[in-house]
Amino acid sequence: VPGESPLEFCDTDHSNDIVKIESVDLLPNPPETGAELVIRATGTVFETIDKGAYVNLVVKYGLIRLISTQADLCEQIKNVDLECPIEKGILSLTKAVEIPKEVPPGTYNVYAEVVNYDDKPITCLQATVKF
Repeated sequence: VPGESPLEFCDTDHSNDIVKIESVDLLPNPPETGAELVIRATGTVFETIDKGAYVNLVVKYGLIRLISTQADLCEQIKNVDLECPIEKGILSLTKAVEIPKEVPPGTYNVYAEVVNYDDKPITCLQATVKF
Protein backbone atom coordinates (compact mmCIF):
# COMPACT_ATOMS: atom_id res chain seq x y z
CA VAL A 1 0.00 0.00 0.00
CA PRO A 2 1.53 3.35 -0.95
CA GLY A 3 2.38 5.71 1.91
CA GLU A 4 4.16 5.46 5.25
CA SER A 5 2.60 2.45 6.99
CA PRO A 6 3.15 -1.27 7.52
CA LEU A 7 -0.04 -2.04 5.54
CA GLU A 8 0.18 -4.36 2.55
CA PHE A 9 -2.48 -5.63 0.19
CA CYS A 10 -3.42 -9.28 0.75
CA ASP A 11 -2.02 -11.74 -1.75
CA THR A 12 -5.23 -11.85 -3.81
CA ASP A 13 -6.55 -10.36 -7.05
CA HIS A 14 -7.50 -6.71 -6.44
CA SER A 15 -8.74 -5.91 -9.96
CA ASN A 16 -12.40 -6.07 -8.85
CA ASP A 17 -12.00 -4.28 -5.51
CA ILE A 18 -14.66 -1.63 -4.87
CA VAL A 19 -12.11 0.66 -3.18
CA LYS A 20 -8.73 1.57 -4.65
CA ILE A 21 -6.54 2.72 -1.77
CA GLU A 22 -4.18 5.43 -2.99
CA SER A 23 -2.25 5.93 0.25
CA VAL A 24 -2.18 5.26 3.97
CA ASP A 25 0.12 7.15 6.32
CA LEU A 26 0.66 6.36 10.00
CA LEU A 27 2.25 8.93 12.29
CA PRO A 28 4.39 7.68 13.95
CA ASN A 29 5.36 4.75 11.76
CA PRO A 30 5.75 2.23 13.23
CA PRO A 31 3.08 2.85 15.90
CA GLU A 32 4.29 3.26 19.49
CA THR A 33 2.66 2.16 22.73
CA GLY A 34 1.51 4.95 25.03
CA ALA A 35 1.33 7.40 22.13
CA GLU A 36 -1.25 8.89 19.81
CA LEU A 37 -1.40 7.29 16.36
CA VAL A 38 -2.68 9.43 13.48
CA ILE A 39 -4.02 7.53 10.47
CA ARG A 40 -4.46 9.32 7.15
CA ALA A 41 -5.93 7.46 4.19
CA THR A 42 -7.18 8.35 0.72
CA GLY A 43 -8.80 6.25 -1.94
CA THR A 44 -11.48 5.98 -4.58
CA VAL A 45 -14.83 4.23 -4.04
CA PHE A 46 -16.20 2.73 -7.29
CA GLU A 47 -19.55 1.37 -6.00
CA THR A 48 -21.77 2.36 -3.10
CA ILE A 49 -20.90 0.53 0.13
CA ASP A 50 -24.02 -0.08 2.21
CA LYS A 51 -25.57 -1.92 5.14
CA GLY A 52 -24.62 -5.59 5.15
CA ALA A 53 -20.96 -4.90 4.31
CA TYR A 54 -18.58 -6.68 6.67
CA VAL A 55 -14.97 -7.18 7.71
CA ASN A 56 -13.37 -10.56 8.36
CA LEU A 57 -10.72 -9.65 10.93
CA VAL A 58 -7.92 -11.83 12.30
CA VAL A 59 -5.34 -10.52 14.78
CA LYS A 60 -2.48 -12.73 15.95
CA TYR A 61 0.11 -12.11 18.66
CA GLY A 62 3.00 -14.20 17.39
CA LEU A 63 1.30 -17.53 16.64
CA ILE A 64 -1.56 -16.95 19.10
CA ARG A 65 -4.87 -15.91 17.54
CA LEU A 66 -6.26 -13.06 19.65
CA ILE A 67 -9.20 -12.11 17.43
CA SER A 68 -11.03 -13.92 14.66
CA THR A 69 -14.32 -12.22 13.98
CA GLN A 70 -16.71 -10.91 11.38
CA ALA A 71 -17.64 -7.30 12.10
CA ASP A 72 -20.36 -5.08 10.64
CA LEU A 73 -18.49 -2.54 8.48
CA CYS A 74 -21.21 0.12 8.81
CA GLU A 75 -20.99 -0.13 12.61
CA GLN A 76 -17.19 0.03 12.61
CA ILE A 77 -16.74 2.98 10.25
CA LYS A 78 -18.52 5.22 12.74
CA ASN A 79 -15.19 5.02 14.62
CA VAL A 80 -13.59 7.00 11.79
CA ASP A 81 -16.48 9.46 11.54
CA LEU A 82 -18.05 7.92 8.42
CA GLU A 83 -21.44 6.31 7.94
CA CYS A 84 -23.18 4.07 5.42
CA PRO A 85 -23.95 4.38 2.65
CA ILE A 86 -20.51 5.39 1.41
CA GLU A 87 -21.12 6.79 -2.04
CA LYS A 88 -18.88 6.57 -5.11
CA GLY A 89 -16.06 9.08 -5.30
CA ILE A 90 -12.85 10.18 -3.59
CA LEU A 91 -12.68 9.32 0.11
CA SER A 92 -10.21 10.81 2.57
CA LEU A 93 -10.05 10.25 6.30
CA THR A 94 -7.85 11.28 9.19
CA LYS A 95 -8.25 9.71 12.61
CA ALA A 96 -6.24 9.88 15.81
CA VAL A 97 -6.28 6.95 18.23
CA GLU A 98 -4.45 6.27 21.46
CA ILE A 99 -2.29 3.14 21.63
CA PRO A 100 -2.35 2.00 25.28
CA LYS A 101 1.05 1.70 26.94
CA GLU A 102 -0.18 -1.63 28.39
CA VAL A 103 0.04 -3.32 24.95
CA PRO A 104 2.38 -6.28 25.48
CA PRO A 105 5.62 -6.09 23.47
CA GLY A 106 5.81 -8.49 20.55
CA THR A 107 4.79 -9.01 16.95
CA TYR A 108 1.15 -8.55 15.92
CA ASN A 109 -0.19 -9.75 12.56
CA VAL A 110 -3.44 -8.24 11.31
CA TYR A 111 -5.54 -9.48 8.39
CA ALA A 112 -8.68 -7.64 7.27
CA GLU A 113 -10.82 -8.75 4.35
CA VAL A 114 -13.55 -6.18 3.63
CA VAL A 115 -16.63 -7.29 1.65
CA ASN A 116 -19.72 -5.41 0.46
CA TYR A 117 -23.35 -6.41 1.16
CA ASP A 118 -23.50 -8.22 -2.22
CA ASP A 119 -20.27 -10.18 -1.44
CA LYS A 120 -18.15 -8.11 -3.84
CA PRO A 121 -14.64 -7.46 -2.50
CA ILE A 122 -14.05 -3.96 -1.12
CA THR A 123 -10.38 -4.48 -0.26
CA CYS A 124 -8.10 -6.78 1.69
CA LEU A 125 -5.22 -5.56 3.87
CA GLN A 126 -2.64 -7.12 6.14
CA ALA A 127 0.07 -5.75 8.37
CA THR A 128 2.77 -6.80 10.81
CA VAL A 129 3.40 -4.43 13.71
CA LYS A 130 6.07 -4.85 16.38
CA PHE A 131 5.80 -3.16 19.77
